[in-house]
Amino acid sequence: MSIDYTIPGVAAPHAATARPLSRFKSIAAITVGNGLEFYDFVVYSFFATLIGRLYFPVSDPTGQLLLSFATFGVGFLMRPLGGLLIGMYADRVGRKPAVALTLWLMGLSSVIFVVTPTYAQIGMLAPIMILLARLVQGFAIGGEMGASTALLLEYADDRSRGFYTGWQPFSQGLAALFGALVGLLLSNVLEQQALEAWGWRLAFVIGILVIPVGLVIRRRLEETAPAAGEPERGSTLQLLREHGRALVASILLMIGVASSTYIVVYYLSNYAVSQLHMPLSLGIWAACVAAAVQVVLSPLAGWLSDRVGRRPVVLWSRVALLLMIYPAFVLINAEPSLTRLLLVVGCLSVPMSMTSPASMVLVSEVLPQRMRATGLSIAYCVAIAIFGGFAQFFSTELIHLTANPNAPAFYVIGCGLVSLIGLAMVPETLGRRLS
Repeated sequence: MSIDYTIPGVAAPHAATARPLSRFKSIAAITVGNGLEFYDFVVYSFFATLIGRLYFPVSDPTGQLLLSFATFGVGFLMRPLGGLLIGMYADRVGRKPAVALTLWLMGLSSVIFVVTPTYAQIGMLAPIMILLARLVQGFAIGGEMGASTALLLEYADDRSRGFYTGWQPFSQGLAALFGALVGLLLSNVLEQQALEAWGWRLAFVIGILVIPVGLVIRRRLEETAPAAGEPERGSTLQLLREHGRALVASILLMIGVASSTYIVVYYLSNYAVSQLHMPLSLGIWAACVAAAVQVVLSPLAGWLSDRVGRRPVVLWSRVALLLMIYPAFVLINAEPSLTRLLLVVGCLSVPMSMTSPASMVLVSEVLPQRMRATGLSIAYCVAIAIFGGFAQFFSTELIHLTANPNAPAFYVIGCGLVSLIGLAMVPETLGRRLS
């Protein structure tokens, strides 16, 4: 008996559709849709300190921040499950129905953020609702990552896969930049009382627009997954059995991406508020700079990996970041200022932005097409769930335990060294034909 994997209201992947988009418009459609979803997820980070005060009844400011960051991290724990289930759905039914499903889920989570009263209004139900919204977000993003990256890779030819895949981190950087600018606008235009009462919710109202906008811009994409029923479609058990080494290596590689991205792009904004004692309106500028660098360099890094190879770009960018990260924290703590903070973030963002696209295409190319979305989702989401989602929590706790404000650098260094083990486990894939 066959199982119908289609979603009501979502067209079957191989049904007749409107005239397909050009490659340029296809990249734009995938990138914008992916960015809209990541916007929903990352905007929470920029309001983490504020949400901690509103929803977590802990008198200690450090405890509030830790609970807020823990809730941020809990959303990542759902990523592996979402990546596995939606990745399987994408490999069996198609990439397009999978990304449509994730759009609907992200819209639902934004509605919960917008309508949930604070702890002072409804008690313990408030943090429970916030936690539920983060779980839904995590599940959706877990599935989005594998399906959208597979779409980008499979639209490319053998000489441009790095460049195409580079638009995935570009879209994440674009989402972070947009989210940071929204947070910056709200924190500067509104009085603190208005921002805490209702202003921060406006950022999530924008996220509700994900559903109609995302579905419209993606409806004409061509399906790239194998046709339903083709014998080459693989199972998750087959992926683990036949490609276990590649999957482990991929997870290790993505640990380096996760730790560096979530420390440089997201954590340093909150670090500026909690450790450097800057106002939120200034701290968010750090995220703006990091995201802008990521937007500019991601396609370039993907293009470079098409010219010199995936492994050299990953290796030298990781090494550069490991050498820079501790002196960077020492510098901003020696004389805290907005100028010094932005300079440090801008410098750290260069190797961070270079390593991500090359890592993603390397991971993508070692997996066969019939299991690519599932494998990508598992590798990315397992690494992100622990080493990205809880990066801010671990860093804050390290500072608390060691009384060393530079302690987050040790976290990035440790994760970076582990990721180099994964790099040593995979071959160079430049020029390899996709299965």
